Amino acid sequence: MTATGEVGGSDELNVTTVNTHPVPDIRTSPMPNGNHKTVVDSQPKRRVSIISDAPMNVGAAGYDNLAFEQNPRRKISQTSTHSHTDIGPARRRSILKETPLHDNESDRGSMHSLDNYRQGVIDGLNGKYQGHQQPGSHDSTNYVEQSWMYSFCLKCRGEEPTESWEPPFWQKVFPYPLCPTFRTFSRLIVLILIGILLWIVAFVIIGDTAAPGGQLFSLVVLTVAANFGGYIISLTTLPRLIGMLLVGILFQNVGWVDLDGDFSKVTGHLRKFALTIILTRAGLEMEPEAFKKVYKTILKLGIVPWIVEAAVMTIMSHYLLDLPWIWGCLLGAIIAAISPAVVVPCLFRLRTKGYGVAKGIPTLVVAVAGVDDALSVAIFGIVSTIMFSDKGLGYQIAQAPVCILGGLAFGVIWGSLARIFPEKGDAYVVPLRTLMLFAGNLVAIYGSEELGFEGAGPLAVVFSSFVSNLFWCKDGWDVDDNPVSTAFEIFWMIFEPILFGLTGATIKISELDSHTVSIGAACIFTGVIIRIFITAGIAFGDRLNTKEKFFVGLSWMAKATVQAALGPVALKNLGENATDEERNWAEIVQTICVFSIVLTAPLGAILISVTGTRMLTKTKQPQVLTGWRRSHRPSIRDISIIDEEEEREDPEVPTDKETHDNTQNNAHLTNLSYTASK
Repeated sequence: MTATGEVGGSDELNVTTVNTHPVPDIRTSPMPNGNHKTVVDSQPKRRVSIISDAPMNVGAAGYDNLAFEQNPRRKISQTSTHSHTDIGPARRRSILKETPLHDNESDRGSMHSLDNYRQGVIDGLNGKYQGHQQPGSHDSTNYVEQSWMYSFCLKCRGEEPTESWEPPFWQKVFPYPLCPTFRTFSRLIVLILIGILLWIVAFVIIGDTAAPGGQLFSLVVLTVAANFGGYIISLTTLPRLIGMLLVGILFQNVGWVDLDGDFSKVTGHLRKFALTIILTRAGLEMEPEAFKKVYKTILKLGIVPWIVEAAVMTIMSHYLLDLPWIWGCLLGAIIAAISPAVVVPCLFRLRTKGYGVAKGIPTLVVAVAGVDDALSVAIFGIVSTIMFSDKGLGYQIAQAPVCILGGLAFGVIWGSLARIFPEKGDAYVVPLRTLMLFAGNLVAIYGSEELGFEGAGPLAVVFSSFVSNLFWCKDGWDVDDNPVSTAFEIFWMIFEPILFGLTGATIKISELDSHTVSIGAACIFTGVIIRIFITAGIAFGDRLNTKEKFFVGLSWMAKATVQAALGPVALKNLGENATDEERNWAEIVQTICVFSIVLTAPLGAILISVTGTRMLTKTKQPQVLTGWRRSHRPSIRDISIIDEEEEREDPEVPTDKETHDNTQNNAHLTNLSYTASK
């Protein structure tokens, strides 16, 4: 069937359609002039090709007819395996559907058949569903895509940054989206094989401890289960650590894990490794140049609310839980810390959508969280050294100045060395810098404890990371694309399930005191509420409106990482000569720390996600982070609260008076032009 029409009086447009299948049915439809036109539905609808290439110099027909093609053997289907480079130019496919390019012929065939398999499965499910409907129903044909099961499966699958190769049979056996991609499946197989091989090596070296029923084997099983529990919880947009913590509590109370006795030394070292990673990441979060501009705001909002919350917890725990003042100070120093593991993912989701970006609120909250963590761990180290040290009064008085000065000095020295060694042009500069920074920070943690100045170690870790980042940024690295930060994110992926699984495993529900739990929860929420109002009250001069001030306070209520790392430390530090009363105090501290995670982490994540869209102003074009890192963390680089002018209430609407006046004056020109053209 050939249709020929005149274009512009002389140009002709030829459209040819080849029918290769029998005619299944004939339908008639009225035409505007009252006649009827017969439409033959002979095959599935073709994709529309949108011609965007310039016409080729192949003769007069080529100039006059834009649909002319020099080589008649053009590529006529998406699944065609002929390359236009071999047989001539091929017409460009529709720009309405983006089709990836593939270099390998087998990969191309697999990718082309992938969409067909997926659509076939969805059409089949839609057909089955419609077959069960009553006649005359008008349900959507996209029932499967609109169902909760389809959405849940897509949520579980996640998004791949690049195209995933799959064997030709994969979609037939494991259809989309009910089953995982081949990439996810192969990744899981690799992790299982690595785990089995490492377990075999550990069993040969260690022996019965690594065998089923041994403590090391139990720890590995707990870590794997905690990781899986975190993945399940993450599907609800809650932090992964909640699932990890619940798995640890379950394992302990069902009797599937026993980590007491001599193995407690191993878990203690694992906590120190996790603490080192947490503090290192906190130091790498802050961009030095931007920190110089807004350090007053960060220190003010980081230190003052922290002191208030720690003081509230100290006073209430002394009068309501009968803790001595020194034990109350220890508990207050732990509870007042903010959890970056909860705050960062939630604020990143808001930041990618454009909420609060104009005033740098997400990055402000993340920067203050790092300062809070360093302050909490340093004060905890000083207090715990005073509590568990048997040295004289002069030694205890020297704790604070020595820890502060010693931590700063170590951080500056080690951070300066990290710039010189290794040389910045070294091919192995990334792994060498990562290992050097990690090893130096571990020495700071263990060395300060060995010297009796435990509070100096955490400060040294944060400042060495900060100073290293300072020099690396001067050498050309970017905070948002720092490969050393990526390495520590990978370390945290390994130690996160270990830390929170172990923390949950310290809770024995049968031994909990209801009075301690209820009073402890009251102390936690009282400190959090007072901190929110204090934060909103002291945020004057920071160009934040009332809603934004309260949002900043709400975002700092989540507790998790520091509480999990330091909560059991007091009980571990008690010697054999400790009294039952001291052990009771240590158990109270540990219990309240764990319950602070259970109560505030999910609540904080929910409040950040819900109130952020209502209290923060959304920009028209949210900032899109680019780079090769696994997970882009908000940087301190875009904090602009102090130095910039007062932000508009709605940054999407321009308020330029000159532009507005010009628009009003020239409004009639458009109408005149339109009238003239008519």
